[in-house]
This record gives sequence, C-alpha cells and structure tokens, in this order.
Amino acid sequence: MSDVMILGAGPYGLATAAALRSAGLTVSVIGKPMSFWENNMPTGMLLRSPYAGSSIGDPSGPWSLDAYAADTRTALGRPMPLQQFVGYGHWVQAREVPDVDRRQVLDVDRDDGGFRLLLEDGEEVSAGRLVIAAGIGYFPHVPAVFEGLPPDLVSHASAHRDLTPWSGRRVLVVGAGQSALESAALLHEYGAMVQVTARAHVVHWLGQRPWLRSLGPVSSLLYAPAEVGPPLLCQLVEVPGVVHRLPPDRRKQLDRRAIRPAGAAWLRARVVDVVPVSMGREVVGARRDGDRVAVTFDDGQDDVFDHVLLGTGYRVDITRYPFLSRHLLSEVQRVDGHPVLGAGFESSVPGLHFVGAPAARSFGPLMRFVAGSHYAAAEVTRSLAGLGARGRRERSDART
Repeated sequence: MSDVMILGAGPYGLATAAALRSAGLTVSVIGKPMSFWENNMPTGMLLRSPYAGSSIGDPSGPWSLDAYAADTRTALGRPMPLQQFVGYGHWVQAREVPDVDRRQVLDVDRDDGGFRLLLEDGEEVSAGRLVIAAGIGYFPHVPAVFEGLPPDLVSHASAHRDLTPWSGRRVLVVGAGQSALESAALLHEYGAMVQVTARAHVVHWLGQRPWLRSLGPVSSLLYAPAEVGPPLLCQLVEVPGVVHRLPPDRRKQLDRRAIRPAGAAWLRARVVDVVPVSMGREVVGARRDGDRVAVTFDDGQDDVFDHVLLGTGYRVDITRYPFLSRHLLSEVQRVDGHPVLGAGFESSVPGLHFVGAPAARSFGPLMRFVAGSHYAAAEVTRSLAGLGARGRRERSDART
C-alpha cells in the first residue's frame, strides 16, 4: 500500500505527488492528466495568470515552467496559450508521475481506519491517506433562471473546447469575468454574432495602472508574483498560512475582494468597441422557442438567441463530487460547500485532505489558481513528512 493516494492529476495533484515523492513517500495517483484543461477550456484561450504564477508546484523547482522551457527548448508565450500550458502539464506528469492510474474512481468510503476506492473496472484499492485534488470540473454555476433548458440551447463555458460551431449564429454570453469575456472575444473572432450581458454595472479590467509596475523595488512591494488581487492585498493572498489564521469573516472578505470578476488587460482590445456589452442587465426569464432560446431581461426587453453561453464561474460544493460516498461526506465538516481544513489541508476526517479550489475557504483565494499548488504541495508534504519512514518501520515490524 502506498503512503498516500492522490485522486486527481491536474496541477494540484501533480504538484502534490511530486513534492511527496521528493520527500521519500510512496505515492499513487489516480486520474487523467490535465483532463479539465485539455477538454473543458476553449481552443485559442490564453492564461490569465502571469508567467510567474503559472508553474505547477515550486516556480524555482525541477518541474517549473523555466525547467520545462529549457528542457524542451520551448519559447513560452506571455500570456501563455492554453496548448502550451497543457503540454507543460503533460511534461510534469511524464517526468514526475509516469505511473499515473487513468481509471475512473466510482466510489470512495472509509475502510478500517483508511479509505476504500472502487474503480471503474470493479477493482477495489485501499489507501491509508487520501488527497482529493479533483479540481473544479464538477462545480460549474448555472443560474436558476436557466435550469431545465437543454444543453444545445444553454450551456456553461466549461462544456466546450470548440466554439466554432456558433459561427454565423447569435450567442448571448452571460458574465463579466475572464471566462465570459474571453469566450465572447473568441466567438466574435470565429464569426459568431455575440452579445455580453452581466449584472455588474462595470467591467473590471486588470492592470489599469501600468505605471505602478515600472517603479522598480516599489513595484515588487506592491505586487506578488501571482498577482491574485489588487496591489498590496495580493501580498497577503500569497501567504496562505497567514490567511488560514484570519477569522472566517475576514477570509471571506479577502476572497470577495481578491477575485471579483475581471478581465486581463491584454483582452480589453478584443472586447471593448468590438463586442456589444450590456452591463447592469440581468436575465430574469429564459424559455425554449423552437430551436432557439427566448430571453427576458430585467428591463422588460425580450430577445431570441441561438445559444446562451454561461461564463458564470464555479461554486465549490464537495457534495457534487460523485465519487465521495454519502457516508463519507456526512463526516466531513463543511461550510458553504467547502471542507473545513486544518494543518496539512486535512479535513475533519483523519487522513482525508483536500487541495485546490475546495481549500479556498480555509487557505484563501490563491487556492483557486495554479500558483497555489506550490504552497498546497509543500504544506501537505510538511505535514506528512514522517509518514514514509514510520510506515516502512511498521511494515517491517509486522513482517518480523
């Protein structure tokens, strides 16, 4: 039996596995490497995160972006194209976790002080400790007004890798964050007749004060590498250990301020004066109208579209992980869908850890970004550092 089993092979799963193995622990990883990025992000997408905040794990370590660029002689774009980031993720996996198990996990439950996992082929495997790194693919937010409409009329942005089928068709994009705005830009560039609407009264664009980044040492005090949040506040975001010690209401305020919907500065020219954007306008009704969808706005106006694309983000709720048994979930202390986590990202169930977006309520908004994989991997490893040696001693004692 491995010291630790990790469920998920995206950035957080790969970073945690690599860090644990470097510390001498035996680790098993189950998941399809980089599958969410590869299958649920649109072709042509560019990463919003800056280069300094896009490494999987330690940005100065052996599986960093710099190491990948040097090893593969790849000139990485800034902003980075999605396909380059996916290729980088597969490089990390091939180098650090070549033995990943790609089978689907159907059920996870407690078992004799550990955990039992049922796999898609019927095999059952056991784990003494389990790290859930399953990402956000199960958490797309669909506003209630659109519930019940078929996916050919209304869908979440994460449901599409290819946006070209809407070329020449009318598409309403709902939302004012990066996903919505970039989807709208791509749809327009692919020939769709696209319109954006959002409840917010203004589109927030990142990097509105470029002169703040040209102040030398002062700029490094204002901006942390991953740039999650506004100047100065982003420095706090990048110290998750400090965020973890803040009162819950302060952590919630920090989360709200640091990750409000916004678009990257480089995206602005592809949207402003190019795509019609209606702000302060909410959809209050939606219904099928033949093979199209009829939409009613809160100003009383009606319109008809071939499709509505929801750039409405994600809402973490670990009860939506279909592989976690009801019994196990009943033992996990949760607040607003997030597990309550302590040292080592461990939940109220001993030996069960959560990394990535589900950890954001406990460790702050950095956990919603790839940049947080460094801290999460290091903290889990620090917490479990003695597990490998202790487990080997116990197995040796059992044999004798």
